[in-house]
Amino acid sequence: MKFLFVVAFVLSCALLGFAQSDTSGIEIYVAKDSGDGKAGDPVEAFSSSDVPIYCIVTLSSVKATTVKMNFIAVGVRGVKPETKVFSTSYTTNGKQNQVNFTGKPGGDAWVAGTYRIDIYVDGQLAGSKAFPISGSPIQPAAQTNFTESKPKPKPRRSKNHRSALEI
Repeated sequence: MKFLFVVAFVLSCALLGFAQSDTSGIEIYVAKDSGDGKAGDPVEAFSSSDVPIYCIVTLSSVKATTVKMNFIAVGVRGVKPETKVFSTSYTTNGKQNQVNFTGKPGGDAWVAGTYRIDIYVDGQLAGSKAFPISGSPIQPAAQTNFTESKPKPKPRRSKNHRSALEI
């Protein structure tokens, strides 16, 4: 019985600590382009051709606040897990409660994998949003190393070589 009380107390403290750690009261969502250069409806996943990706952060107040976004590669082939792809920040002017971040890949398409956006409000981690990007980016046609095969030269006969007919 004492053990159950200790377990319940520890769980209560952990849940209370978790609830207190999100003091910012923010909402995070990611979206595809609406077609007119603005964020569309919230989505849970993207394809590699969804360029750009939008991250919308809604704050609980309009006070001047610095919002930082880290774009993290969580599970992307050829990239070390938890690699920061890019980071950006914006300071609101005290009259805004929403920050819109936009991200584009270095090329024409995103590399498929799992990504995460970490949002910091005034230097404190306020929330995260993970999402997959499926498909493969369109790659330029690879150059081949194939060359036209050449016939092997016929063996040369030495002067001392006699055919069976000459003997």
